[in-house]
Amino acid sequence: MRQRGFTLIEMLVVVFILSLLAALIAPKIIGRTDEARVAEAKAQIRNFETALKLFKLDNGFYPSTEQGLQALVEKPTTGRIPKNWREGGYLESKQIPLDPWGNPYVYISPGLHGDYDIISYGADGKEGGEGFDADITNWNIQ
Repeated sequence: MRQRGFTLIEMLVVVFILSLLAALIAPKIIGRTDEARVAEAKAQIRNFETALKLFKLDNGFYPSTEQGLQALVEKPTTGRIPKNWREGGYLESKQIPLDPWGNPYVYISPGLHGDYDIISYGADGKEGGEGFDADITNWNIQ
């Protein structure tokens, strides 16, 4: 009885084909990670905007820069105190998430581009930049 198996040439052909597929597909998958982070930051900023609008509807003003986004999950105790702050806050998560790169969002009120500005400094965590290092802002979300 003769045992059949793969020859060395057959194994090399299979390894070559798998390597070729990995070389073609891997860059596309890796590039999607950064795109997903940008999309997540935009979605979080939109959620902040919705919560800020609800805060203003209840209280007649937006939280100050000093109160920050934290005013959406904890009733402010300094500055202008909201009289009708919603028990439980304005975000479901009950906490202010960091941006997808692990950095805090920047909140400025009154903002330079509207009633408030919300900024993620992107992948590099620094102001400015291009590509995935570019700032993601509430006034420039498409």
